[in-house]
Amino acid sequence: MKAVLCKAFGPPESLVIDEVDDPRAGPGQVVLDVHACAVNFPDVLMIQDLYQFKPKLPFSPGAEVAGVVSSTGEGVAGIAVGDRVLASPGWGGLAERVAVDAGSAIPVPEGIDLVHASAFLYAYGTSHYALEDRARLRAGETLLVLGAAGGVGLSAVELGSLMGAVVIAAASSEDKLELCREHGAAMTVNYASEDLKTRVRELTGGRGADVVYDPVGGAYSEAALRSTAWDGRFLVIGFASGDIPRIPLNLPLLKGCAVVGVFWGAFAGREPERHRQSLRELIGWWQEGKLRPHVSSVYPLDRAAEAIRELADRRAKGKVVVTVNG
Repeated sequence: MKAVLCKAFGPPESLVIDEVDDPRAGPGQVVLDVHACAVNFPDVLMIQDLYQFKPKLPFSPGAEVAGVVSSTGEGVAGIAVGDRVLASPGWGGLAERVAVDAGSAIPVPEGIDLVHASAFLYAYGTSHYALEDRARLRAGETLLVLGAAGGVGLSAVELGSLMGAVVIAAASSEDKLELCREHGAAMTVNYASEDLKTRVRELTGGRGADVVYDPVGGAYSEAALRSTAWDGRFLVIGFASGDIPRIPLNLPLLKGCAVVGVFWGAFAGREPERHRQSLRELIGWWQEGKLRPHVSSVYPLDRAAEAIRELADRRAKGKVVVTVNG
């Protein structure tokens, strides 16, 4: 089968397409014919050896797939050949086929195409866990989302609005902010041209944001923390800027706010039943049309490096997907 391979750590352009052996379904596994694989910022980091998970070379990136089950391993029940599913293999998704744990394979509802299905799990899973479990977001509270037009950011805008929060979307251009308004943002901040702290204070009548959702890190984190209201919650999602900020610890003290880590992958592994409950709620909202995954770019497998480059250059709006079979 064909696969995109990282044979040496480096930029997206160092990836190659090569022939590799087909995967085989081990006990408790299924093999998928991959239809689509969404790319995420961890892919950018993993191919540079900058991520906390470090697969052995050579490996195929791609942690979020949707496809059709082509074979099942010993002990698998409830999933059959021909089923349409989405799954999170961790890596290996940028290939024609991938083996995944059967427990991580989630049926794709009828009427939902596999391209959008591949773009659902990481973003909405992360944001649902962040806002409901970690922040305990309540209706009427103010939610500030940084990097709001990116994959996880846009899902946080949607979910925050659905949960009854007043959402302030912060992004770096007017076209990105327009997309955020289309997905439920009540107010916006262009932090390329406006001072983030000052503008959030103005928009909240001087009170600040009850919850801050930060998948970006870098220079805007401290300004966002300074914009947090008394008893607020600052959610550490990730560091898409490439810079892990050093936060003055007197700020949480003075504001009486909490800095809360959000590690969705670890949550899914450590608390599988709560994770499945979260997914059931999300998929229900998806089927009801309350959630609308936004795929801004689609690339074929032989242009997967370009898809990852779009993320690395922070040009993506919503999700970027690579199509494989079908």
